[in-house]
Amino acid sequence: MSSIKIECIAKEGYRIGESPVWDEKESALLCVDITGRKVCRWSSVTKQVQAISVDAPVSSVALRKSGDYVITLGTRFAALKWKEQLVTTLTHVDKDKPNNRFNDGKVDPAGRYFAGTMAEEIRPAVLERHQGSLYTLFSDLSVVKHFDQVDISNGLDWSLDHKTFFYIDSLSYSVDAFDYDLQTGKIGNRRSIYRLEKEESIPDGMCIDTEGKLWVACYDGGRVIRLDPETGKRLQTVKLPVDKTTSCCFGGEDYSEMYVTSASDGMDKEWLSRQPQAGGVFKITGLGVKGVPPYPFAG
Repeated sequence: MSSIKIECIAKEGYRIGESPVWDEKESALLCVDITGRKVCRWSSVTKQVQAISVDAPVSSVALRKSGDYVITLGTRFAALKWKEQLVTTLTHVDKDKPNNRFNDGKVDPAGRYFAGTMAEEIRPAVLERHQGSLYTLFSDLSVVKHFDQVDISNGLDWSLDHKTFFYIDSLSYSVDAFDYDLQTGKIGNRRSIYRLEKEESIPDGMCIDTEGKLWVACYDGGRVIRLDPETGKRLQTVKLPVDKTTSCCFGGEDYSEMYVTSASDGMDKEWLSRQPQAGGVFKITGLGVKGVPPYPFAG
């Protein structure tokens, strides 16, 4: 095992840092601050962070095949032109639920943007339950709702053979798998593959490595865990210097670095003084595994 090194690369103090995604073209890491209402880009070349402010909570960002990015903003799927700082709404969901917002989202191997909703939180992880749904935005900008009754729609990814969709509804304290049809984007046959232990706390964002193992960021657990979806066993735990770890992705030149976002919302002065890097973005090296490059939205 090579020695694992953890470094805070962006001490931005994000309120809810989320949705890290590597942009190979820019050699940069994208992420969002949901309640801070901004999309951020950290350059691995200059080590600087650029941010674009938006008009609603922004919960995920993804690459777009035609260039620039797509985001989930409030209850909208939207396009983001970085240089022009221009946001254009693509389509709207949950119109009958004014208290809802999108949460995590990710593009599938066929270029469709999967993202789920939730009720606005009263405080972290406290909210009206069963208000959310999971949606897919297709390249023709049509939307399909897969299911509702979701608490906090969260981490998502696809198996290496593109036959399984992995998904987290945080308050179920479970990582779930579905049969997945790459041709149609349909999912079915939901089952739990891992239940979190008490000290792991709340499952949040997730990504997959080239060995087909899942990495899950544990909110309030201060760690990322590596899971084997075949056996349902935890293989590894990597602890971070902050409790509110929110999501993870692989990036860097050969996708051997892991990037982990975190949050500071809901932490009092005393807690923040103990964890001054809360809300920062962390880079983990020496894991000895690589990740799968993100897929761009085809629309």
